[in-house]
Amino acid sequence: MKKVLVVNSNPKPTEMSYGLRLGEHYLAALQAKGDVAIERVNLYEDTIPLIDGSVLDSWGKAAKGEALTPQQTEVLGRMNEILEQFIAADLIVFITPMWNLSYPTMLKAYIDNVIIAGRTFKYTAEGPQGLLQGKRVVHIEARGGFYSEGPAQAFQFANSYLKAVMGFIGITEYENIVVEGMNAVPDRAEELLENAKRVAEESVARLYASV
Repeated sequence: MKKVLVVNSNPKPTEMSYGLRLGEHYLAALQAKGDVAIERVNLYEDTIPLIDGSVLDSWGKAAKGEALTPQQTEVLGRMNEILEQFIAADLIVFITPMWNLSYPTMLKAYIDNVIIAGRTFKYTAEGPQGLLQGKRVVHIEARGGFYSEGPAQAFQFANSYLKAVMGFIGITEYENIVVEGMNAVPDRAEELLENAKRVAEESVARLYASV
């Protein structure tokens, strides 16, 4: 029924991560509801090219029709694979921990592979326009402290950025499912995870009710 792309930016084993445990629960609820094809990207195991001097040089050469080195051809080919996989998905599930008020470095590297002018957005006289309407994003996020409300809410940058950049490429159907506070109140960590699992189940139910 749906092509689901799971983008995992946590290098921990699943059993050691509240976010990954929540993510697996969400995916199990999805599979229980209907036929879904799930592909996974592990940002700390798969090859995710960084935008560096060589990539910038490659893009410049490609624009001029100049020959690339074999290494540049390989890197641009991998970047295109990442982009095509992202574009093909109906639902993208990002699973991230909050690290130092933001997200892991490799998530930014991944995003740089999919925010591509002419493919996922274009420039117009009215400004940039996203090209990926009709897709959905679910951001499953684990935070050690409480950032959903109160003074610490001002420091919640990770989800704000991901929501903004997805909207930039046209994906406005966006939901953030959070498990938080496990380090602040470790004696309640499992209870907090169970509460978040119920939120995940409700999210899946709403998704299937709308299609």
